[in-house]
Amino acid sequence: MLKTIGTATLAMACSIAAAFASPVTQPGEQVGLAAGFPLPEGFYAIDTFSVGRSDYRHAPDIGVNIPLIIWSSPYKIFGARIEPLLAVPSVFVSPHNPAPIPNRDASIFFNPIIGSTFAWNLGGGLGVSYLIGAYLPVGDRGSLGLGFAGTPLVPQTASTTLRQSFFTTFVGDGSLNLTAALTYNLTLDPAARFGGAVGAALGPIPNADTINLDLTATKKFGRFEIGPVAYAYTDLPVNRGNPLYARYQSQGYIAVGGLIGYNFGRFAVQTYVTRQVIARETLSATGLRQRNEETRGWLRIVVPFPTGGGEAAAPAPAPLLHKG
Repeated sequence: MLKTIGTATLAMACSIAAAFASPVTQPGEQVGLAAGFPLPEGFYAIDTFSVGRSDYRHAPDIGVNIPLIIWSSPYKIFGARIEPLLAVPSVFVSPHNPAPIPNRDASIFFNPIIGSTFAWNLGGGLGVSYLIGAYLPVGDRGSLGLGFAGTPLVPQTASTTLRQSFFTTFVGDGSLNLTAALTYNLTLDPAARFGGAVGAALGPIPNADTINLDLTATKKFGRFEIGPVAYAYTDLPVNRGNPLYARYQSQGYIAVGGLIGYNFGRFAVQTYVTRQVIARETLSATGLRQRNEETRGWLRIVVPFPTGGGEAAAPAPAPLLHKG
């Protein structure tokens, strides 16, 4: 998602859409959350905001905000707590275009995700969970304003994406958060298109299935939390025999960083900074090879609304437990 937006600010969207597909689930958005444990019963409001910029010349500043609501219900299936969720991400772009291309900030609501997590507490400080949901193609596609009205800022909003995430968390005596979060996104329509005159002009938009891996290894000292984090992303192979993918460019990177958090009681805050240490090079709109390593800052706020009763997550690091 991010690299597509950044590159599109420098060229006609019709040419960029034919060359790129990018992550739908933001890599790194699950860092810091002990997502393998079931939450205590109640509602949880979690907001994760990040802003970053790649190293290549004229790269834009790109912000992503992901507000999320989770209901940890009193209901279970096969021993797993049922936790429905809803998130409506938004994207903000502040370009640094070369003259004479004007700079114009843009923002959109990305496709919302609706789904549920099923979480098991296996005992001994170990938990696992499974999330299934779908990003529905009803977001605000925005407009680049490059030649004709309605050119989509984020082309992959044309497609529905099925998301599956698998989480494993170990908390030990409650002072640790060792979590691995693996996400597989399946594009249900890899050649989706928008409607109307703009959709006809752009034609089908190539998309690829993707995999994300988010890793957390933090320790709590009283109300404080600190430790290293990392995440990786790659899109999966596409059908190169299909003319739609003739100019398709693969995306992928690995990022590392550090996290600091503090639990205020009524709410908790986490902040972390990450740096991509490996990133696939791509061709710019003018055909030049560009390095895509990015530095990104993150801020998360978690506000629990407990309803009482039910199985708590034992000594797990509540409320910084879980995010879809």
